[in-house]
Amino acid sequence: MFKIGEFSKLSRISIRMLRHYDEIGLLVPEHTDPWTGYRQYAAAQLITASRITALRELGFSLADTASLLACWEDRSAMEQRLLARRAAVEASILEASDRLRLLDTALARLRKEETPMKYDVTIKTLPERQVASVRQILPGYDREGDLWHLFARETASLRIQDGDPPLCVSIFHDGEFKESDVDVEIQKTVKGTYPDTAHVNFKTVPPVTVASATFQGGYHLIGEVNQAVAAWAEANGYAFEGPFFNIYHVSPRETRDPDEFVTEVCYPVRKR
Repeated sequence: MFKIGEFSKLSRISIRMLRHYDEIGLLVPEHTDPWTGYRQYAAAQLITASRITALRELGFSLADTASLLACWEDRSAMEQRLLARRAAVEASILEASDRLRLLDTALARLRKEETPMKYDVTIKTLPERQVASVRQILPGYDREGDLWHLFARETASLRIQDGDPPLCVSIFHDGEFKESDVDVEIQKTVKGTYPDTAHVNFKTVPPVTVASATFQGGYHLIGEVNQAVAAWAEANGYAFEGPFFNIYHVSPRETRDPDEFVTEVCYPVRKR
């Protein structure tokens, strides 16, 4: 049996953490003196201590660590938990990578002392169009690509002819920005008549007058463009009327480089 100080050195876990593990039932000493409260650990408990350290280094919480220790001998269950943790780490890496890219962009602008970009806003009317449409409630705005993949799968055998012009549009039907459960519709202008599929609806959309601004670059710029369109509409006596939408002239379908994206932000408007 080892005193807590000795066990701390052998396990490379601080006395403070060993006491905490005891309190939450994660690593309970083999024996605790009822009079003095002195803790004593068995040599076999070094294996458990090592497993706890390994799981904590993998990023598991104390609660997760406790449940993993309970199923340590179940190789299938352990594999599933480790795969889930790996997927979570990959997602965090992608999120961190996006943040680094945004930070690099902000630093580059700061160092160049760039003035804010100016966007040309124009009034235009999109004519009546025949479109193929998919509309669903999505977990978040970043899942819009799911609709385009669904569209591609369900129309692959229909040999759809592109309309003129062949517009690819995403419409955001919610009247506010939402953290989740967002109402998004995608449309592609088509020519001809086709049967509806399970999720793709073919329909005619009426003409719409919009205030629009086109920009080149990543989608993180959309906030700036929105501000430009809003300021222009207010200054020129227009009010927004209906959900805004994006037209993708150059999208991830054509290039992997966000700097090459070309997007047109459109807000339906009416004269005040």
